[in-house]
Amino acid sequence: MKEFRKTTVPSFKARKAKGEKIAVLTAYDYTMGKILDRSGVDAILVGDSVATAVQGRNNTLSVTLDQMVYHTEMVGRAVEHALLIADMPFPSHLLEPNETLLNASRFIKEAYCDSVKIEGGQNCAQTIKHLVNAGIPVMGHIGLQPQAIHQLGGHKVQRDEKKLLADAKAVENSGAFSLVLECIPEPIAQKITDSITIPTIGIGAGAGCDGQVLVSYDILGLTPHKMARFVKKYANLEETIEGAAKTFCQEVREGIYPAKEHTYPS
Repeated sequence: MKEFRKTTVPSFKARKAKGEKIAVLTAYDYTMGKILDRSGVDAILVGDSVATAVQGRNNTLSVTLDQMVYHTEMVGRAVEHALLIADMPFPSHLLEPNETLLNASRFIKEAYCDSVKIEGGQNCAQTIKHLVNAGIPVMGHIGLQPQAIHQLGGHKVQRDEKKLLADAKAVENSGAFSLVLECIPEPIAQKITDSITIPTIGIGAGAGCDGQVLVSYDILGLTPHKMARFVKKYANLEETIEGAAKTFCQEVREGIYPAKEHTYPS
C-alpha cells in the first residue's frame, strides 16, 4: 500500500502555488475516518453536515459543540495522514472572542484536530484573526453558508460577486490558510481563486477552484434524499447494504446461517 506523508497546514496551503489539486472528504466516525485516511485524501472534514447525514435533521443548525467534539475525537483517533479539520457549529464561533477561542481550542485539545472551519466572510474576519493569533489554524467558508440559511432564504446559489470577493479578501487577510467556496457560479469562483493566495476548496463552485470537497455519504450513495446538482455519486452502497441485510435475514430465517464454519466446536 502506498505510504502518504502527513498533510500539515503549511503543506496544504503550499499546494496552490505548486498547482496541485486538493481532495477533501467528510467523516463522522472512526471507521470512515480510517478508510478515507488510507485512500490518500488530503484532508478530512468533520462537518456539521453530520446533522443531516447522520442525525437525520433538516439542516445543520441543531448540532451542538459537544456533539462536534465527540465526532471529531472519533475521527481524530483514526487519522494519521490527512489534515483533520472540524466545523465550528452554530453559534459557537459567533460569541465573545475569548469564549470563541475556548470553543475552538476544544477541538485541538480534546479531538486530535489540526484546524477548525468557520462559516462567514467580513463579519468573521476578526474572529478568524483572533484564533490564528492564538495558534489555531482556520479554514474559512463563504458563499452559501448552511448555518445562515434562514437569513439567505434557503440553500441558494450565491451570485453577489462584489460581496463574495470582499469576503474572500477579508478571510485571507485575517490569516486563514484556505477557503471553502460553496454554491457559487463558476466564473465568480474562478475570480476569487485567482485573486487570493490561499487555496480555495469548492463545493458546487466549479472546476477552477484549487480543490474540491464533498460529503462522503453522498459520493458513496448513502444519502436517501435528493442530492444537489454538484454531487457525483461514485458508488451505490445503499443498495449493497440493503441487499446484504436482506440476505442475512433470509439465511437466518431459513436456518442457513450460522453454518458449521461459523460455530465453535466442543
